[in-house]
Amino acid sequence: MMLDFEKPILELEQRIEELRNLAGESEGLQAEIARLEDALDGARRRIFTNLTPYQRVQIARHPERPNFRAYRDALADDFYELAGDRLHGDDVAVRGGLAQIAGHDVVLIGHDKGADVQSRVAGNFGMAHPEGYRKVHRLYELAGRFGLPLVLLVDTPGAFAGRQAEERGQAWAISADLMALAKVPVPVVSVVIGEGGSGGALAMCLADYVGMLENSYLSVIAPESCASIIFRDASRAAEAAAAMRITARDLKEQGIADEIISEPLGGAHREPESAVAAVGESLERVLSQLKGVDPEALVSSRHDRYRRIGAHAESGTPPL
Repeated sequence: MMLDFEKPILELEQRIEELRNLAGESEGLQAEIARLEDALDGARRRIFTNLTPYQRVQIARHPERPNFRAYRDALADDFYELAGDRLHGDDVAVRGGLAQIAGHDVVLIGHDKGADVQSRVAGNFGMAHPEGYRKVHRLYELAGRFGLPLVLLVDTPGAFAGRQAEERGQAWAISADLMALAKVPVPVVSVVIGEGGSGGALAMCLADYVGMLENSYLSVIAPESCASIIFRDASRAAEAAAAMRITARDLKEQGIADEIISEPLGGAHREPESAVAAVGESLERVLSQLKGVDPEALVSSRHDRYRRIGAHAESGTPPL
């Protein structure tokens, strides 16, 4: 799948492929191929080092971007999935269980967008229902009970917003997750690997460490929805994305994200193994840093962290 702003790259790639099929031993065509390859490299760097916020949103949504399953399979040893919320049922839009990452015993949880049409439909494209977030809450409490760090991989357009979700208490389920994370006496490590949409993402982002892949985003609302509400025009989504400051760089500057994890040029979908490995290195480092921290100090530091977010001064009055 090629995004609209990548069309110049596609045209060069197609031209190079055509010339390779015709070139044979022709020195003239070989020289032209070399020239076009240089132009292709320049186009890639020019486009992908000057992405707009909305272009990064588009990359974060790319269907070939590595999802929870790719990270689970590559980074987690002995993953044992735990299902169900003990009230209604199981929701495969969000998965979790016991695992070992880089030698650390953890509870691993993540949104699962699926890998093909069938699994994407079954998982509601990563948009969890209340039973999904109640399952998450159960795993948060399990981690606290057994002293296991929480590793949370965020990739969702948002929690499912249908009538059935409201009837089954979607807002209450997400708020309970936030309360649980606020007081859980174990390290909480969250990484936004793609989309970080609305309360569906927030329920897994109240953490001691928040990492964001370079082309991920975190926002209370999708740019298209924001444009529809503010401008009454969904086609102004790019304008909304720029104003909302939702990219990894923006969130890092605001003190919400702790680290921007680099992606391969063009996005994580171009070299999935490299992107997964980069996240794995960050998880290993952060889990080692947080290991052995006093639980009370951990919770106190987490509270202080979120009280600082959004603090500002007016008329020379220092923030509380």
